[in-house]
Amino acid sequence: MLVEHAAIIGAGVAGLTAALALARHGISSEIFEQAPALTEVGAGLQISPNAARILDRLGILDQLTAIWLEPQTIRLISGTSMHELAAVPSGRAARARWDAPYGVLHRTSLQDALLDAVRNDPLCTLNLGARIDGGDLSVMSRKAEVIIGADGVWSKARDLIADSPSSRFSGNIAYRFTVSAADARGILDGNSVSAFLGPSAHLVCYPLREKDCFNIVAITTGHASSREWLGQPTQAQRQQLMSRFSRWNASLLSLFDKSGEMTFWPLYEATRGKWQNGRDTVLIGDAAHAMMPFAAQGAAMAIEDAYELASFLAKRPAAEALPLFEAHRVPRINRLRQRGAFNQFVYHARGPLRIGRDIVLSLKPPQSLAADLDWIYGYRAID
Repeated sequence: MLVEHAAIIGAGVAGLTAALALARHGISSEIFEQAPALTEVGAGLQISPNAARILDRLGILDQLTAIWLEPQTIRLISGTSMHELAAVPSGRAARARWDAPYGVLHRTSLQDALLDAVRNDPLCTLNLGARIDGGDLSVMSRKAEVIIGADGVWSKARDLIADSPSSRFSGNIAYRFTVSAADARGILDGNSVSAFLGPSAHLVCYPLREKDCFNIVAITTGHASSREWLGQPTQAQRQQLMSRFSRWNASLLSLFDKSGEMTFWPLYEATRGKWQNGRDTVLIGDAAHAMMPFAAQGAAMAIEDAYELASFLAKRPAAEALPLFEAHRVPRINRLRQRGAFNQFVYHARGPLRIGRDIVLSLKPPQSLAADLDWIYGYRAID
C-alpha cells in the first residue's frame, strides 16, 4: 500500500519542507510540534543552490529572493592580517554555474515562508503544543502509514528506531550575534559571505538585508555546560571567547563589543546509526545526521532529505521506500561530514600549517575553487 498520510514530528526546516514535498505528491500530513508557537530561533542562514533549487520547485523561492541578499563572493580572509586568501564568485556567477541562486537571509524569513505555504496547503495540518513521547501517536486525527522524525539534534523520534544515532558534544562552541550595518561599516563587506580564519577559531560574517545587520558566528573549541543551545554566555565563557581571538585584527575584535545579545551555542552532532526501522519510521535532517557547520550545509541537507524522502514515498510502500531512501542519502551525508572535517582542519590551522594553507589558497584561481563545490551546489535532488 502506498503512503497516503504521514505524521511529522517537528516543525523546523526539515519538518515543514517534508510536509510541502509530500503534498506535492498528493500525500497529506500532520505536523506535531511541541512548542506552543514557532518563535525566532538563531539568526542567519545560507541557502546554497542545491537547496534553492528545491525551494523553487516547492514554490517559495520567489518569496525569499525578494528579501534576501545574493552575495557577490564567498571570501576566505586571514583573521590577523585581513589579507584575502581566496574568493569564490557567487551572485550571477552562482546562477550561471549551478543554475540556481546562493542567498543569505534571516532564519525566520525561511521559516515564515515555509510556514505560510504549509498553512495554505489543504493537505498539511500543523499542530502546535503537541508533544509526542515514546511513540504515543494518539493525538493523530487519522492513522499514518509513515512517521517522520524531524525533531532535531536531540530527537525523541530516534527512540522509535533500534540502533539509531545519538547526540554527542563536538568540542566546539558557536557564539552567535548580530551587529548593525552601521557599526560594521568599513570592517565587513556588505556584498560577501566572509570567513575569517585564525588559529583554533574562525569567524563567519554576512549581511542580513531584511534586518539591516550582519550575522556573525564565532566558532572555537570549548566546553559545553549543558544541552542549552540558546543561552547567553557567562562571563567566564565570554572571557574564553576573547582569549581565543586575542591575537586577531583589532577591527574584527571591535565587533564583539558592538554586538547585541550573544548566544552561547554548544555544537552537538549525531553519531552514525540507522535512520529508519524498515517499516514505518524514518529520521531526516539533524535528527538523522546533525553535523558541524563547517560546510554550511545543515539547512540544505534537511531540505534535500525532506524533498527526496517524499519522492521515494510517492512511488513505493513505506517498508520499501525507507531503506532505499537511507541508502541513497547516506553516501552524500558521509561525504559532507568529511568535507566539514577537512574545512575545520583548514580553517583552524596553526603555525607552519597555517602558512602553508595561506600559500595554497592564494594560488588557486576562483574558478578552481568554484569547481571544488560543484558536487555540493550542483546536486539535483531526485524528483
